[in-house]
Amino acid sequence: QVQLAESGGGLVQAGGSLRLSCVASGGIFSRYTMGWYRQAPGKQRELVAIITTDSMTNYAESVKGRFTISRDNAKNTVYLQMNSLKPEDTAVYYCHKVNSLGNDYWGQGTQVTVSS
Repeated sequence: QVQLAESGGGLVQAGGSLRLSCVASGGIFSRYTMGWYRQAPGKQRELVAIITTDSMTNYAESVKGRFTISRDNAKNTVYLQMNSLKPEDTAVYYCHKVNSLGNDYWGQGTQVTVSS
């Protein structure tokens, strides 16, 4: 059963924008903290942004002021708006969800490539 399905990745020039979407299934979406993580080649997976059940947000320092995470509970979807993209943002971006019981799931990932 697919729990998280990401979309919206692609190739973009530096300074450009992309919007990632993640549609969740299974469970009650509004009860999950949602997050975006990324993993660049040869590097560990890192947190990009999270949004809690009451829409509090937190961002990695490297993306503050450029990326915005949001959620639409009616559509079971979390978004990541990425502006002013840099080559160092190139990575596979993963959607993640976790509830208060610690049940968590990962998506398959979507590739974001930023050319210089």
